[in-house]
Amino acid sequence: MALHVPCPNCGADVVFRSPALPSRICDHCQTMLVRTDAGIEMVGTAAVLPFDVSPIQMGTRGNLGAHGFEVIGRVRWGWTDGSWNEWLLLLDDMSTAWLGEAMGQFMLLRERPLKDARSPVLRAVTGGHDAIPGTALEIDGERFTVSDARNVTCIAAEGELPFKAPAGWTVYSVDLRSRDGACANLQRDGGETDFYVGRYVELGELKPQNLRQIEGWARPDYAA
Repeated sequence: MALHVPCPNCGADVVFRSPALPSRICDHCQTMLVRTDAGIEMVGTAAVLPFDVSPIQMGTRGNLGAHGFEVIGRVRWGWTDGSWNEWLLLLDDMSTAWLGEAMGQFMLLRERPLKDARSPVLRAVTGGHDAIPGTALEIDGERFTVSDARNVTCIAAEGELPFKAPAGWTVYSVDLRSRDGACANLQRDGGETDFYVGRYVELGELKPQNLRQIEGWARPDYAA
């Protein structure tokens, strides 16, 4: 059941839809809020998201397998030569997934324990070593290659999230891909590491609805 609370900064209604997601950015005043045992705490103000031309927006809905989903959060990441979106999907079974969007490609990822990968390469990255693009490794018996490794910085965020995402937050990010369309991502923040595994998808596979209207772009039939 969703939790409705007044924003302690502006008084607007703030909705926490999932008990597993402790962080929420107020849609009205952009105050970053965290749910704790003691109540709702303010932890700063989110930066304003820059304009982009993504067809996805907060409230976009679709289907992932047997479950419907709704986009409830976003983090905009950047590096020296560009930026991309990571959209948080809340499924109707209350689980979550991430939809990464970069240069017209979409990556559908779910978090999983890093220990399940049993990869010496990933363990070395967790221990503080840099990943080398082109390095091969196995995950679940499938061959992956490190496609990119760099420090990335949070530009801005919105909605409901599993973590605090202040502007300027920097993590070490490693992208991996296989020849068969599988992908994975590792993010290291000091002594903590998060690991995600999934695959590349076409947007139409997710049967999205409530896409953003963009001038000069004809929405595809599946999004009508």
